[in-house]
Amino acid sequence: MQVPGVSNEDPGRHKMNDEETKLDGPNLVMGIALSALADGAMLLGHANGEPVLLARRGDEVFAIGAICTHYGAPLIDGLLVGDTVRCPWHHACFSLRSGTLLRPPALKPVDCFQVEQREGMIFVHGKIEAVNSKDASPSPMNPARIVIIGGGAAGNAAAQTLRREGYAGSVTLLSADAAPPYDRPNLSKGFLAGSADEASNPLHPSGFYQQHDIDLKLAAQVMAIDVANRHVELLDGTRYPYDALLLATGAEPVKLDVPGSDLPHVHYLRTLADCRALLAGVLTAERVLVIGASFIGLEVASSLRARKLKVHVVGRESALMEKVLGAPVGAFLRKLHEEHGVVFHLDATVSAIDAQSVTLASGETLAADIVVVGIGVRPMTALAEQAGLAMDRGVVVDAYLETSISGIYAAGDIARWPDPLTDEHLRVEHWVVAERQGQTAARNMLGKRQRFVAVPFFWTEQYDFGLAYVGHAERFDKLEMDGTLDDRNCTITYQRDGKLLGEAFVHRDLDGLRAEVAFERTIAESQ
Repeated sequence: MQVPGVSNEDPGRHKMNDEETKLDGPNLVMGIALSALADGAMLLGHANGEPVLLARRGDEVFAIGAICTHYGAPLIDGLLVGDTVRCPWHHACFSLRSGTLLRPPALKPVDCFQVEQREGMIFVHGKIEAVNSKDASPSPMNPARIVIIGGGAAGNAAAQTLRREGYAGSVTLLSADAAPPYDRPNLSKGFLAGSADEASNPLHPSGFYQQHDIDLKLAAQVMAIDVANRHVELLDGTRYPYDALLLATGAEPVKLDVPGSDLPHVHYLRTLADCRALLAGVLTAERVLVIGASFIGLEVASSLRARKLKVHVVGRESALMEKVLGAPVGAFLRKLHEEHGVVFHLDATVSAIDAQSVTLASGETLAADIVVVGIGVRPMTALAEQAGLAMDRGVVVDAYLETSISGIYAAGDIARWPDPLTDEHLRVEHWVVAERQGQTAARNMLGKRQRFVAVPFFWTEQYDFGLAYVGHAERFDKLEMDGTLDDRNCTITYQRDGKLLGEAFVHRDLDGLRAEVAFERTIAESQ
């Protein structure tokens, strides 16, 4: 089993189509015995042609849609936590009472159904109309105009959260990207591999931003922030006044600086435009050289092998992913890629690129029709620096994601926040973390004063292998493994000075969710 929650018959984890949805379990319209559903248990059934998750908490019984709105994971395989259920694949969380989305990476709620208990039986009826959160607009704390700079994970989540919280003021989302917000993790995985189509990329359907009165400006290059007069200015001179401002500018790829690195067949993979350009080049290529053996480099190698290209990977390190995941995982990943035909050149750097080949510092020459560079990213902090915000290898924020200047918040790849689990200030480049920070920042711009205490989470997919990681061990001095990687069934724990900081899971979805809850309890006890 390769990816948490996905069978061996379906190695890719991409969005489920409606026609793939199967109706299993009892017809809940006809009813089931209350005794068939134990307290704290879930049951999969269906009602009126749709899969339904039934859950019981004490005397209360809830019925919501059974499929996660992110990538179509079966919520029956998830975890009940209080009156919520968490998705087994990517840890989205939904309310059992309303179907409301409580935390990303899902962006839409699930349906909620009427439940009737009668004569020892449970019956599920029609859907309950979704209700927005209580109207936040009357509060004098609310800013009249909110501007968000950045249309990635954090910025999109923030704009959406503002409206879901009932905010009725002005929301302007300034994105430097030419495309509306899209699923960035999909670019190096399903979309690049060909297992997910173009329609899987947008985070929202056409018309979403207009429908929710979010003024989305694409290809909007912000030149400066005028802190004194509280407005941002674009390159074309357009100004947008703000009462609260969110910086979510993200990160940009580190550029390779060698002769030939600017040739047209040299690609980076950060944006949808980058991915489309790479795919156009792949159509006529046979040999690909990936520079960089990070997550992005390894996922690109996996995806392009799925397209039957010959792939070589050049990396500075002597062992894959050792600092992040440990030597055993790195050795396993190298073996996995080599079994799929990838050739590694480690302890190596590139000295030059020409139209047909890449030259290493050792003098070795490798043929390449396409070159993909993945040597890391750097936070885009120029605007924050220009505005005079406090910096420390990123934008310094407090527990509420507010910067050193009142009314200006930061979220996502640029934000360095006080992490209550590690007692350190962290800056991580995880998609889910960025979304959850955008959500928290939005609420705090409305005066909620909500601490950001979410446990970091990320996942990677490579061939028929998937790994989910909970927590954050930037450094660790002890690694322990329960189970084996070869069996695709294990838990790996990372500790420093006797303190558990992170855990990785292969084919143990429920354990991953339980670890997340345990970390949350540790954080709560420390507050």
